[in-house]
Amino acid sequence: MRPRLAALYLLGIASLSAQVETTGADLYRQYCAACHGQEGLGIPQAFPPLAHSDFIANHRERALRAPLEGLKDKIEVNGQTYQGWMPPVTLRDEDLAKVFNYVFSSWGNAYAPTSAEEIAKLRAKTTYPTYEKLLAAMSPDVLPAAPSGWKFSVAANLDFQPTRLAAHPDGKHVLILAAKGDIWNWDIATHEVTLLWTGKELQDFKLGDPTCLGLGTDDQGRLYFISNQCNKAKNPVVNEVTIFRTEPWKGPGSWTKPKPWFKTAYNFGVGPYNHGVNHIAQGPDGLLYVSSGSRTDGGEPGQSPNYDKSGENPLTAKLWRLDPRSENPDIEVFAHGLRNTYHFSWDHSGHLLGVENGTDADTPEELNLIELGRHYGFPYEFGDWTTKPYPHTPDAPKGLTFVRPFKNVGPDANDRGGTATFTPHSSPSTILELGPDWPDLDDRPARPPSAHRRILPWQLARRRHEHARSPDHPGAEVSQARLVSLNER
Repeated sequence: MRPRLAALYLLGIASLSAQVETTGADLYRQYCAACHGQEGLGIPQAFPPLAHSDFIANHRERALRAPLEGLKDKIEVNGQTYQGWMPPVTLRDEDLAKVFNYVFSSWGNAYAPTSAEEIAKLRAKTTYPTYEKLLAAMSPDVLPAAPSGWKFSVAANLDFQPTRLAAHPDGKHVLILAAKGDIWNWDIATHEVTLLWTGKELQDFKLGDPTCLGLGTDDQGRLYFISNQCNKAKNPVVNEVTIFRTEPWKGPGSWTKPKPWFKTAYNFGVGPYNHGVNHIAQGPDGLLYVSSGSRTDGGEPGQSPNYDKSGENPLTAKLWRLDPRSENPDIEVFAHGLRNTYHFSWDHSGHLLGVENGTDADTPEELNLIELGRHYGFPYEFGDWTTKPYPHTPDAPKGLTFVRPFKNVGPDANDRGGTATFTPHSSPSTILELGPDWPDLDDRPARPPSAHRRILPWQLARRRHEHARSPDHPGAEVSQARLVSLNER
């Protein structure tokens, strides 16, 4: 049987005519905070601090050039050596000036401000002497060759950071969530992207800066999105979590502005870490499943002033379950010990599979079969490791048993220790099950459809750890896996 053509649309960050005004603080949270931390403290041995940084004070030009052309040299910051790869940042001169001036005047810093003119002059000395040349070098229109039977094409060029996609109930559009809570609508036929609502319309920014990571719909056509807001007015700092939803979809124009449906809060993560409440999806049982990521990297004590210095709490590193029929739902903890299951989905048999982010200690990313009441090891065990990744890794409570992730026995396994299940720091961000009518991603002989299920994890390398990716690595990949057995873990 001739394989049918499978199209994979990619969203590229470039430019749209509709733009939302952003401040330096907004841009820092969007482009920098994941590595350098909300308070600019960085992550020891991984990402250098920007708060009270002697590198910025003594090497101003090198610091300003880093996001213009990338930085891969060994540097010393406040007595600590760092050597890794920071990629260029696709921001215009005026936006980079905003980011730097936010950094230069925050967390006790008092460095001389920069300007778009200074950034432009420094950019002219770099590998990419203009913003346009940098954008061309990183253009989403330059796509890798597609496997046989597949076609890759650019769906849309965006000027914001998309965090989630969800299918529109009308089957003709795809919804896009931005980090600040803006919700966009992509037309599958025309590829036009239009803004439905801005985050400022929907959220109370008095609660704190938002990070929006969850987007989904239910069988009634209601749209849900999840907001995490860092409330620094409270001590310790609190993560204000709100799940918004619309009324059911009944045709064009029937959705009104999403309103808060569920609220909860917990102490914000220890310094740079707060994975937040993220993916939301409706299960075969009609209930909503919600991933709540950890507030630590690996159970470490915090050091940031005004932030809770303890480890996980009853709401974090869990998979929740909520009843969409309720106007005041309660949280049911479905599964425990999940560091950050950024995406999960169900296969045709109703098995719940989730992809998990590993730690900065180079523990592998995981693929888990998630079942009610089970514990998946965090912060006590990681992947298939038998040793502790950190000195502070706690001992497991007596009598607590863990479910191990799937073992990777494929030809591309054991990539820098990624045997259970994926390469460390590859950050798998989406998992889909493909039926037998989808073409393979390679030319290796396929098993009969009855012998396996094929899953497609879209691994988006976010370069969370500096030495995890080389400058020559493409940075994103589509990987195919076959589940040979649900018991081989």
